[in-house]
Amino acid sequence: MRIRSRVATVLGAVALIAGVLVVAPGATASQQERAPFFPAFGLPYAPGQAAFSAGIHSDDGATGPKNAIDLVPNDGVVRAALGGTVHVWQCAGGPWVTIDHAEGWRTGYYHMENIQVGDGQQVAQGTVLGTIGNALPCGGSSSGAHVHFTLWALTASAAEKAADPAVAGNWDGVSYETLSSDIAAVIGEPVNGKVFGGWQFFEAPQQYSGHTVRQSDSWVVPFPGTFLYG
Repeated sequence: MRIRSRVATVLGAVALIAGVLVVAPGATASQQERAPFFPAFGLPYAPGQAAFSAGIHSDDGATGPKNAIDLVPNDGVVRAALGGTVHVWQCAGGPWVTIDHAEGWRTGYYHMENIQVGDGQQVAQGTVLGTIGNALPCGGSSSGAHVHFTLWALTASAAEKAADPAVAGNWDGVSYETLSSDIAAVIGEPVNGKVFGGWQFFEAPQQYSGHTVRQSDSWVVPFPGTFLYG
């Protein structure tokens, strides 16, 4: 939910020890059981653009699954990471956007301004959604224009849905505090080990940290840091 001061835009640093690439382990068995099929996601900005990231963190920046990445693409434009159905959710402070994808996946795009899509619209990967910003329609905080990109798996059980209907995915009027705590605990999906736009992301014990590895050449970028899509 926050973005740190922009660091120098040198494209990463290779993490090597004695010539061996150091990477964290992939997704856990429990994650694979919850979501056995992971789509070919891109990143929420245009290929050819570099983006600064403060790092991987939980949806509330403190607890729960680390299902969020803050991103600042150089051109400031936020795009769909994959095709799907747009939902524009309304809160007292205005709208925000998610996209539902195949197999129960959902991506979230918080803090956006100049939203350019409508509720129920079908979009393709790369469709412009809006621009980075500091919008707080349902609450939360932001200390610099960015997109708070989140990953969700709409896999709650019938009992969980009955206990809290919001875990079924209808988030109109849901406060960000509720979404990022109670709901995230049930359906927030960690990005650890998952690939977006040819980069595999790995969390770290600390919030706003971790690293990403480019699949084409094993180039490592630690967070906070800047990396190129493509």
